[in-house]
Amino acid sequence: MISLRNLTLRRGAKVVLQDASVTLNPGEKIGLIGRNGAGKSSLFSLLAGRLHADLGDVEMPPRWRIGEVVQSMPETDQPATDFVLDGDLPLVEARDALALAEASGDGHAIADAHMHLEQAGAFDARSRAQSLLLGLGFRVDQVDAPVDSFSGGWRMRLQLARALMCPADLLLLDEPTNHLDLDALVWLEGWLKRYSGLLVIISHDREFLDAVTGVTVHLDNASLTRYGGNYTTFEEMRAERITQQQAAYSKQQDKIVHLQKFIDRFKAKATKAKQAQSRVKALARMEKLAPVLTASDFDFEFREPGNLPNPMLAMRDLECGYGDTVIVRNVERTVLAGQRIGILGANGQGKSTLVKTIAHVLKPLGGTLTEGKGLTIGYFAQQELDLLSEDDTPLQRMVRLARDVSPNAREQELRDFLGQFRFGGDMVHQKVGTLSGGERARLVMATIVWQRPNLLLLDEPTNHLDLTTREALSIALNEFEGTVMLVSHDRALLRETCDEFWLVTAGGVKPFDGDLDDYQRWLLDVSRAAAKGQPAPPLPGQPVAAPAPVATAAAPKAAAAAPDANRRDDRKQAAQNRAQIANRTRPLRLEVQRIDGRLEKLGAERAELEAALATGTLAGPEIAEHGRRLNHIAAETAMLEERWLELQTEIESITAAG
Repeated sequence: MISLRNLTLRRGAKVVLQDASVTLNPGEKIGLIGRNGAGKSSLFSLLAGRLHADLGDVEMPPRWRIGEVVQSMPETDQPATDFVLDGDLPLVEARDALALAEASGDGHAIADAHMHLEQAGAFDARSRAQSLLLGLGFRVDQVDAPVDSFSGGWRMRLQLARALMCPADLLLLDEPTNHLDLDALVWLEGWLKRYSGLLVIISHDREFLDAVTGVTVHLDNASLTRYGGNYTTFEEMRAERITQQQAAYSKQQDKIVHLQKFIDRFKAKATKAKQAQSRVKALARMEKLAPVLTASDFDFEFREPGNLPNPMLAMRDLECGYGDTVIVRNVERTVLAGQRIGILGANGQGKSTLVKTIAHVLKPLGGTLTEGKGLTIGYFAQQELDLLSEDDTPLQRMVRLARDVSPNAREQELRDFLGQFRFGGDMVHQKVGTLSGGERARLVMATIVWQRPNLLLLDEPTNHLDLTTREALSIALNEFEGTVMLVSHDRALLRETCDEFWLVTAGGVKPFDGDLDDYQRWLLDVSRAAAKGQPAPPLPGQPVAAPAPVATAAAPKAAAAAPDANRRDDRKQAAQNRAQIANRTRPLRLEVQRIDGRLEKLGAERAELEAALATGTLAGPEIAEHGRRLNHIAAETAMLEERWLELQTEIESITAAG
């Protein structure tokens, strides 16, 4: 086992660990969590032997072999399979020993080397390496391609495969899911569940941690706290601890009320559809974990859009791609006001290509893309963080944006706005080149929020965000009045945010009639069918293909096309119904919003009046005036609350009738 006792670790002037102690046992699967910058990667370096403790003891079995993903990628034309094979250290050592023995002509040494090769699994090593590559999403024709031919994200997958190839006693994985799509992520979960050594994972993917880990170690305020259970169990235990120990409880009540309003609003609107039920469960979790969410020092909201065109987008026979290469074709989809669309599909199928085309980063290669009048797009791109100017500062970036979007904005207003995204004080003058990935992501999100979009196109927005920031994003997206189109491998965010899913596959875009659990089951069915050489199973909600009848004059092709036409008509009618509901309920929802604002002001005024009365310093006429005003507030509040309930009932009845 690994034992850290009374450990102090410093990185420069920063104290990463102070008098910290924890025990990690063989065979455990541990999630190491903490805010960005807390020191999780430094602790990994300590376990890997690259750093040494300033004080305290670190005990680790001396013969343990450590596997980890190397962040730097060498430039090499070595075939991908051979690169992964080099991660199997016992195999490499046995091969080197055989080469030396053969060079010296030592028969005994040659025999020993062959024995070690057999023990290292040399005879099936190549097939094991290629199995890892295929599981992580590489195609069969790529397993022997040169390493240099792959892009950065795929090279990181190669490094992950190389780390998994090593028969390690301790496996350290730092954000292994960042460059994986859902298909590869599901495969990795299964692989790690079968891993028999001690596994320590740094990840901000809640569902991944829940699926793989059974122990959680929390790094916070330079101390380590061990919790028995996965991430969800940790959250519940920590919520209870915060509730019991919360010193600033009264200050946080306003945030809890705000969160409860959000929960109540969306619970009232939920239907029996699978996606809506998933969101009800997610909101129930938020309600239970209110102390943890409100303890976060970061929350934000999207500004109310200036208008909501409906439909927002209409795609007719749309073709998307690069240059003359079409990647996605024949897209027939309509995007309506208020929709929450999750875009699913394996890497390389065209999810980002579709989003870039909608965002005008790429021109359509065919068909039409029609925008509603007044459409304003907020686009978060995977590569946006890399395109930020290194010499820029957050304030300079916001000043330039304000010139185009809101010329009358004052510098203090921009400073206050940046403060909502944790850019306070001198941080507004800090060079972008010195910001962390999470800080850059928050800066990009701030620029999007400032523009007041009515359509959000988010392509992997959580890659550099810690768990508390992801929670803030989830709440903000649910409160956003516009439309959301989301590409993400963060299943918790997809579950909590999206009401419907599109699947980009086989060069097209299809509706996916199911939730994320259905999608994962479908992926497993596809994998099993491929292993058996069978055709892929149908999507959920689609009938299993029957054997094709013999073509006759009495069975024209038009008959076969009839069900498809009926389904298209049904989807078109459903889209029209949703648009009508959105149009009919919008004035009601706006009135509800105005009432919420007025009730909040009345509540603040009531609290101020009651506080003044409680001081006992008011004269008789002032007491009488305060009392009259309190009566007026009580009457207006009762009237507004009654109207609020009437509006909610009317919205629900319109939605149910639709």
